[in-house]
Amino acid sequence: MRSTTFITLLFAAYCIEAGTFLILWPWRGGWDQLWLQVDWTWLRHAFLHPLGRSLVSAFGTLHLVWGAHDLDLLIQRWQEGVRSRAIEPRSEAID
Repeated sequence: MRSTTFITLLFAAYCIEAGTFLILWPWRGGWDQLWLQVDWTWLRHAFLHPLGRSLVSAFGTLHLVWGAHDLDLLIQRWQEGVRSRAIEPRSEAID
């Protein structure tokens, strides 16, 4: 496996994991507990408001789309490589 393929797989896995986390976490109880500890009231109110939670979830959706796009490109490159190997005739050296 080439290093670029491996890095692309790691990046796609990161994007899918971070995206899932950012979509789900703002709507769970741990989110409230985290932001209730913040001293700045304007920041606390902004991220406890449904619009603030939605913005974080939208950022998670962006990560999911980005990861899916990279996986799609990786699969397309792999399929093109498989097709090109199947089409090319093998040349064997004659001794």
